[in-house]
Amino acid sequence: MSLAAAARLSPRRGLGLWLAAGAVAGVGFLLLGWSGLPVGHGFTICAFRRVTGIPCPGCGMTRAMVALARGELVAALHLHPFAPLLLGQAAAWWGALGAALWRQRPFTLPARLLERLLVWQGAAFLALWLGRLATGTLPW
Repeated sequence: MSLAAAARLSPRRGLGLWLAAGAVAGVGFLLLGWSGLPVGHGFTICAFRRVTGIPCPGCGMTRAMVALARGELVAALHLHPFAPLLLGQAAAWWGALGAALWRQRPFTLPARLLERLLVWQGAAFLALWLGRLATGTLPW
């Protein structure tokens, strides 16, 4: 269901779907911590790394999210420093969507703000990746 379709739902149904989506995401995140996926070095699902042999800008993110789900903040920051920020952004987006549903107003972000967020985050990912690549601190 698209956001536009969700906006046309009754307020009660929209809030119910919002709560259900949050519950599913929360349970999924907790299950990620119990999944048994290794957090250590050597484990990779990154297609870019498998093809090129070079870790991508997001390499370590899956393992960092697993570490966060297990409550291992230091390990998560070592694997990918942006993992807690992305998790926080997802939670903030979910909360803002819920607030918009509660107020019965459409959830919108100004196009300029969204554009800036994407550009700055892309630049930050690229800068972090190049810095870690140059210093040999990428998670292998």
